Amino acid sequence: MRISELSRVTGIPVATIKFYLRERLLPEGRRTSPNQSQYDDTHVQRLRLIRALVGVGGLSLAATRDVLTQIDEPTGLTLELLGTAHRMVAPELPPDVDLRPVVDLLRRWGRDSCAEAAGTDDEGRVDDALAALAVALRGLDDAGFEVDLPRLDSYAEAMMQVARTEIAGLPVESATAAVRYVVLGTVLVEPVLLALRRLAQREASAARFPLPG
Repeated sequence: MRISELSRVTGIPVATIKFYLRERLLPEGRRTSPNQSQYDDTHVQRLRLIRALVGVGGLSLAATRDVLTQIDEPTGLTLELLGTAHRMVAPELPPDVDLRPVVDLLRRWGRDSCAEAAGTDDEGRVDDALAALAVALRGLDDAGFEVDLPRLDSYAEAMMQVARTEIAGLPVESATAAVRYVVLGTVLVEPVLLALRRLAQREASAARFPLPG
């Protein structure tokens, strides 16, 4: 198909497709003349993926490029890959994060392997997930909003159930499939989890505070 047809099928303007081509987010089509290229279903799928990452995932173009690189050039399935995926969606964090409260919580929950990640890596970076939790907890304290330990325990257990479900579904037949699952599952599923939480809050609220009559 020509670029105009590619635009029609995906609903993405031709100018945007050309921009993705220039930025090398989208592979070149097959040249049929100096000014014409042909595209196929792989380009359709790639454009839909880019749109999901930028739209639903809320990623910058730079982060989107990192995600696509992880998918196109998998380096193997390791815990480091999970860390890379988490960094793609993590907000900018201050360099002087105190991880001690988080480590105490992890020890309380028996998450020793996570607690042991509380140091810095070879490049001096703190684990992003630990730092994000530390910053979030500090924000609660700064706002004077208390989330007591029993509620944090419940949150942690609920998220462990989610994590077990996700890791159980991890494909192992190929590195490419595994990397795609981990990276896209991190970037694109988080908005789903947030939406499900909000819907569950409505349901729980309706059960606790039924409308009169």
